[in-house]
Amino acid sequence: MFGGKIARRMPWPAPVLAALLLICVAAASGGLAAAQEPQRRGLFDAETFTLKNGLRGVVIVNRRAPVALHMLWYRAGAIDEPAGNSGIAHFLEHLLFKGTKTLKSGEFSRIVAANGGRENAFTSWDYTGYYQFVAKDRLARMMEIEADRMANLVLSEEEVRQERQVILEERRSRIDGRPSSILWEQARRALYLNHRYGRPIIGWMHEMEQLSRRDALDFYKKYYGPNNAVLVVAGDVDPAEVRRLAEKYYGPVARAKPPPRRKLLEPPQRAERRVIYRDARVRRPSFGRMYFAPGYNSSGAEHAYALQVLARLLGASSTSLLYRSLVVRRKLATAAGADYGANRRGPSDFYVYASPRPGVGIDALEKAVDAELDKILKHGVSAEDVEAAKQQLQDMAIFARDSLRSGAHAVATALIAGRTVQDVEQWPARIGAVTVDQVNAAARYVLQRRKSVTALLLPDRSDETRKAEVQKQ
Repeated sequence: MFGGKIARRMPWPAPVLAALLLICVAAASGGLAAAQEPQRRGLFDAETFTLKNGLRGVVIVNRRAPVALHMLWYRAGAIDEPAGNSGIAHFLEHLLFKGTKTLKSGEFSRIVAANGGRENAFTSWDYTGYYQFVAKDRLARMMEIEADRMANLVLSEEEVRQERQVILEERRSRIDGRPSSILWEQARRALYLNHRYGRPIIGWMHEMEQLSRRDALDFYKKYYGPNNAVLVVAGDVDPAEVRRLAEKYYGPVARAKPPPRRKLLEPPQRAERRVIYRDARVRRPSFGRMYFAPGYNSSGAEHAYALQVLARLLGASSTSLLYRSLVVRRKLATAAGADYGANRRGPSDFYVYASPRPGVGIDALEKAVDAELDKILKHGVSAEDVEAAKQQLQDMAIFARDSLRSGAHAVATALIAGRTVQDVEQWPARIGAVTVDQVNAAARYVLQRRKSVTALLLPDRSDETRKAEVQKQ
């Protein structure tokens, strides 16, 4: 239901949100929470509309506080970037906080702050999004200025030059300054043989250095139109009033003409790959493996719901199979888990990881992980573990109703990926319908070494030795 991204300021990544939801689950039983819920049509009871210019609107009423979350999502992410222009989607996200024909550079953010609001933006492989949290009586003003920058972005060469330095520094700190980020950037490139999901969202440094004002405006004109966007408003709002405001502010914006999108398909995954990154900065080695996996919109999509259950029971909490075996029982690791996301415009990946305890070799840890996965492939998972994982996922969905962002994020990413609001509303029921046989079939479909990239992060002791020798001289 949720996905990762690069945020402009303070990101709220999916794992953090999931952890917060699990804290809520631990404090109250799912059955009691469900009993206290009023009769609902679906998970979020989202209402939708579409304007004449193609803008899709979603309203999620949540009256817990007199606030509104206003979000605008564009179906334009890293996978839409022209060859040689990696990072342009993220760069444009930064540049949208410059000026328009009516607003001076930086004035958008000043208006949000003056109205007591909070804002942010984020870029993913599949989309770019912008949002503001405001008091509900300030919603109209947010729509007015967001619609303005949808149609009237103005960029100067100096602004582009200055902001380009910002994203280059962001890459240095987020990727080049973190050995684990370098490793996983390389591993993703190895996993996706053809698809642009192997391209880093932030971009390759040598291409980022060449991004220009013309590149940004070309991408903006292609993709930043109402017919390529999803408007989501969640909070203490009236759906009819939201639609009226959307028609007033977004309705006059002309449609864009996005170029035809060619669906990129992966060739058969025939060979296991290994990526090993050594760095003197590494103090704690780690093991990880990504398996090429289906999303909701790719070949093998029938396994998507079962894979979410498999990821949950395999490694999403301290009660999961990998954690119980490797951390608690065998004491080989300090952490172990798994992750998977299905809400993609294309294929996805299934991820397992572990960090060894001091004194445990990375080879021994990898063998232990493989032994646990082999047990599942040979003997299957238990009905008890499947039911527990399904219940945890459904409980998370119940408590997601408390968060304005959770529902908005789930619905928007589904629509961006080509799915429907109904798919989101029925997600708990579809998870509940997953069987043990389906989970085992999904495991056999995905957990194949020929479809995988094993990623090892190791300390570079030789580099440390050379530095020590230099210091002695």
